[in-house]
This record gives sequence, structure tokens and C-alpha cells, in this order.
Amino acid sequence: MKKFFQSNENSDESGNNSRRRDATPAAESRDSIESASYSAPQADETTRLLPNRIDSNYNGAPAGGYLSPDDPAVSPYNLFSVRATRYFTVFLLVLTFAWWILLLVSLFITLPGFETRGSPFAAFSYASVSVTNLIVSLLFFGAPSKSVRIITAIIALFLFVDTIVTASVQRTRHEEAWVGITSVAWALATSLWTIIADRTVQWGKREEEERLTGRRETRRTLLEWIEVSVASTALLILCVVTALLTCTLILRSLDAGLAPPGKRYGVDGDKYEIHVYCHGSKSKEQLPTVLLEGGDDTVERGLWQFAQNAVKNGSINRYCFADRPGMGWSDTAPSPFSAGQATEALSEALARAGEVGPWVLVGAGVGSIYSRVFSSRHGTEIEGMLLVDPLHEDLLYRELGTTSRGFWLWLRGILSPLGIDRIPGALFKGRSREDRVWGRAAYQNSKTIFAKLQEGLVAGSLTKREAITSRAIQYQDTALTVVSSGKMIDRDPAWKSRQEDLTKLTHNLLSWDIVDDAPHEVWSTLEGRELLEKRLKKLVHHKRLLAAEQEKKADSA
Repeated sequence: MKKFFQSNENSDESGNNSRRRDATPAAESRDSIESASYSAPQADETTRLLPNRIDSNYNGAPAGGYLSPDDPAVSPYNLFSVRATRYFTVFLLVLTFAWWILLLVSLFITLPGFETRGSPFAAFSYASVSVTNLIVSLLFFGAPSKSVRIITAIIALFLFVDTIVTASVQRTRHEEAWVGITSVAWALATSLWTIIADRTVQWGKREEEERLTGRRETRRTLLEWIEVSVASTALLILCVVTALLTCTLILRSLDAGLAPPGKRYGVDGDKYEIHVYCHGSKSKEQLPTVLLEGGDDTVERGLWQFAQNAVKNGSINRYCFADRPGMGWSDTAPSPFSAGQATEALSEALARAGEVGPWVLVGAGVGSIYSRVFSSRHGTEIEGMLLVDPLHEDLLYRELGTTSRGFWLWLRGILSPLGIDRIPGALFKGRSREDRVWGRAAYQNSKTIFAKLQEGLVAGSLTKREAITSRAIQYQDTALTVVSSGKMIDRDPAWKSRQEDLTKLTHNLLSWDIVDDAPHEVWSTLEGRELLEKRLKKLVHHKRLLAAEQEKKADSA
């Protein structure tokens, strides 16, 4: 009996064990089905019919099951195409940054082959747009956004317009040369590439989400929202900058239609052109031609009108003037550019124009430095000099070459292509093309700012040395007249002592006048204009009057 119960118990246990063994596969099957139904989402119209990866199981999920959308493994960088896009974007950034550095250096020292006949600030601005666009693209590469692509597309549209205008308008194409055209075209190309890159990342992100999580992720994390917001804001600012660049370029194209009164002549191997204008007739008495040299402003603003009245009044017969490089209708010159180099360019331009003198020089302010250098290099061709409140070489650094002034000019130059002052002036203040080219708004011109930056960079070195040298080799019989500003003398004792020193440039000083209550631009007052015309007439006729007096003395003897 005991054995019977034992055998029954053994049989029960074996039966139970067999039932458990039989139940185990079924339970495991149920568990796996439940697990699969829990981990895999329900099929919908977006569910793939076939798995898209060879390592996926029968229902399209990874072999180990679907991942959470927040898992770091769910990344577009899993795809080679996305990684290759990022690497190529980095390569473009390195290439663009190298170009940006070259243009930055060319603002101070023109590199061989990088000469531009206009302002180099425009090319530098477009290079800055390219660098900024690529940096934003790389910083937020993993957070693609439709808003980013839309804003970048608008930027590309503006840059497309800029490329067309730069390449099609003759004067703009002449000023920008290959450097400017390359910069704006490259900015357009990089903008289009960033759109392609963002779209590629968006595609890769969806691909990996579908493969690893089973569905497209429609939500964003807080960090992703911050990244998208910052990227959109940065590109929106860049879009405004590009729009301003486009408006300024259109203004430049309109200004290019303003014909110069004179003619441009290529100098220095036709690297740039100098605008020369002459008016009046050559007299039978062979009176000298008056050669005007402006100060801080162009000759066209003030001195031109003064010379016109002098011709009308019969005080002089003929006058000429040439815009210094970067001023008025003249091109900019390569850097560095000193007064001596400007004098050589002026001499070549006058020779090409067929103007050979003799000359009476009129130099105002800093223009007197250029007139003095010109006089020292042309000797007996110069019959007289009229220096209007001239700048002394000892004050060159103080007035033109300080670090603060140079930095301010550089900063203004960097911002000048945006047209922050020119665009409102044209829209709301009635500024005309004449105002922007040579008039009251010419100081806002990128070319003018660059010319003043060039002037300041060498004021205390090359130009000062050339002024000192010109004094040593100056022809001492040249007639000299100095007219000074009373306001400048009252304001600065050093100015008066230097004015007095400049009266000793030659041994033939005819007069030194101080016009009370006259500003630095002495001709801006009626008293100043009348005195200047009187002194100029005396200089023009001085040699003939002196010869007549000598003949009279000889006859009386």
C-alpha cells in the first residue's frame, strides 16, 4: 500500500512536471506575443510593409525591440549621408573662413591679385554672411527646422539678387572686380547648401525614428526648441543684414548712373582710375592753370564752386582738379597708399589728360600736404602755391593717424555696406545721387571711408616722411600765399605756430592772412571767398606782373 501511494505520488509529480514542461512553450509564446504587441505600435497608413533594415525582425522593429524616442541611439548621425553632409559643411566653413581672413588682411594691406577698384568692405561683408550662415548651420546641425529653411531661402533670394546686380551693372562690376563677385556668389552658394544640409538631416532624423522607434516623432524636447529658436533668431538677423546689403547695392547701382563731369584715366598699370576735370580756356599769355586739391571733402563740395566763380569773374582763366583715389568719381587704390603715391597717380592722370602746366596749386587742409609733395616733384612747373588753412606734418598723426580714429573708420567701413545712414537719407531726407557721390552725404560712402582709413594708416609714417622730404627739395623761388582760419587759430595754439612755420616753405612768401570767424573751410564765408580769390588772382598773374615791372625798370634805366 505504501508503495502504491508512493507510485501514485511519483506519477502525479511526473505528470505535473510534464504538464509544466508542456505549458512552458505556450506561456513563453503568449508572453512574447504580449511583449511584441506592447512594444510595437499599431499599424496605420504610415507603417512600412517591409522592414527597412536587414537587422530588423519580422514586424520591422530592431532585433532587440523598439527604442524610446529619447534614447541617444535614435540619431540621424547613424546615417553615413548625414555624417558626410556635416563633414562637408565643416570643410566649407574652413574654406570660407580662410577667404574671410584674406579679405580682412586686404583691408589694411592689399594682397597681390586682391585689388578692388571700389571699397573692399562689400566683399568682406558678404564673406561674413557666408561664415555666419555656416556657423549657425553647424551649431544647430542636429535640430533641423522648417522655419530655418524658410529664412535661409529668403536670404538666398536676396543674395541671388545681389549676384545678378553685381555682375550685370557695369560700374558695380568694375568696382567689385573678381573679389567682390566671388564673395557674393559664394554667399549664395553656401546659403543654398545649408538648406540642403538641413533638409538632409530632417530626412535622416525621420528615417532613424521610423526604424528604431517604429514611428515619426512629432514632439520636440525643450533643448530642441531652444536650439530651433536660437537658430531662427540668428538667421532672422542675418536676413535683415542681407536685405540691407541688397538695398545698399541697389543704391550704388543707381548712383553709378551719375556721369562724372570729367574723364577717368587709368593709372599704375590700369589698376585703378583717377577722375580729372578741367574747365576754362588757355590764354595767349600762357597763364598757369590752377590745380585744386581738396581737404577732408571732395573738391566738388566747395572749392569747385569757388573756382567756377573765379573763372566767371576773370580772376583765373583755367582750372583743373582730380579726385583723390576713393573720393568722388575716382577708384580706390591698393593699400598702403601715401601722399607720394597719390602724387604719382595724379601726375600720370594729368599727363594722360594732356595737361602739362604751368601750375598754381591750391591745397586746402590735408590737401596742402599733397600739393606740397606735388610741388616738390615738379620744380619750376609750379609758379605758385595757395595753402588754405594747411595741415602741418607735425600734426598729421594727431589729426589723422590716431588709433581711436583708425578703429572708428574701420568700424564705420565694416557697417557701411549695410547703408544704415544712406538708406534713410535716400528715403526720408531727400539725399540725391550727387549728395552720395560727392556732396554732403559722401562721407557715408564706403569708398570715401576706405580712402580716409588708408590715409590715416600711413599719416604718421610714410606721408609724414614724404612731407618732410618735400620741404627739403622744394624749389625756393616758388611764390607762396597762406590763408589761415581764425577759428582754428583761436581754438588751438599749436595750430597757429604750425601755420606760421608753413609760411617759410619757400623764400618767396607773398602774404599770410588770417580770416577772423572763418572755419577750417575758409571759402565757406563771404570774406574768406573774396580774400582767396584776390590772393589766387595775384598768384596767377604774379610772374607776368613781376616781368612787366622788371621791363619797366629796365626801360626807365
